[in-house]
Amino acid sequence: MTYEEHYLDWVRDAYAMEKQAESILEKMAGRLEHYPDLKARIQQHIAETQQQQNMVQSVIDRYDTSSSVVKDTLGKLAAQGQAIAGMMAEDEVVKGAMSGYVFEQLEIASYTSLIAAAELIGDEEGARIFTAIREQEVAMAEWLITHLPAVTEQFLVRSAAPGVEAKK
Repeated sequence: MTYEEHYLDWVRDAYAMEKQAESILEKMAGRLEHYPDLKARIQQHIAETQQQQNMVQSVIDRYDTSSSVVKDTLGKLAAQGQAIAGMMAEDEVVKGAMSGYVFEQLEIASYTSLIAAAELIGDEEGARIFTAIREQEVAMAEWLITHLPAVTEQFLVRSAAPGVEAKK
């Protein structure tokens, strides 16, 4: 494969990753009832994720290629599985916040590689787009890691109170 072929394959992966992120975030936000700060930040990131999909799609469109239907479908199935598994956990909100942080780190790494690849093949616009997206992912990861102690404490306090739902 050429540099450009690898690059475009990774761009399609990024698009599928953003579709998966949107699905995971929507399911999590839809289930959160007792954690308004977390829910608000997730809803903000859903809007960012939708914008990111459009930005990644613009790179795909410039190269006259298409997103991978197979990867999009597999990403959605993985998101469904993660959401279902999370619903079963008693500590769903804490595990969801931790998983969200890990997923953000995956996205940061993916966009870091895409920036390097874009620069190598001379796609300045792609490098600019992926840098902007990476900044949003870094901001979300920082928010999650900063607020994880508060979410954890809130969960523990709620779970210790008789008759109070803590899970979501």
